[in-house]
Amino acid sequence: MDVKKTPSYLYWLFCQFELITCSYLMEPWEKVLFYSFNLALLGLLLYTTYVCVAFHASSAFQLLCSLLGNPRENALSVLK
Repeated sequence: MDVKKTPSYLYWLFCQFELITCSYLMEPWEKVLFYSFNLALLGLLLYTTYVCVAFHASSAFQLLCSLLGNPRENALSVLK
C-alpha cells in the first residue's frame, strides 16, 4: 500500500464507520459522547484481554514446567 494513499484510506474507513453506525446524523456533542464511549469500551476490552491472556499463559507455562520438571517427584506426590 502506498504511503501517500494511507490518509485517504483512513478517511474512507472513518466514513464507512460513520455510515454503519449512523453517527453522521448526530450532533457534535453526541459524536463526542459516542466516540468516547466506544473508545473506552475498546480500551477496557484490550486491557482485559491482555490481563487474561497473560494470566492463562503464565498458568499454562507453570503447568508445563511442572509436568516436564522432575517425573519422580510427580509420581511420588501422586502416591502420597
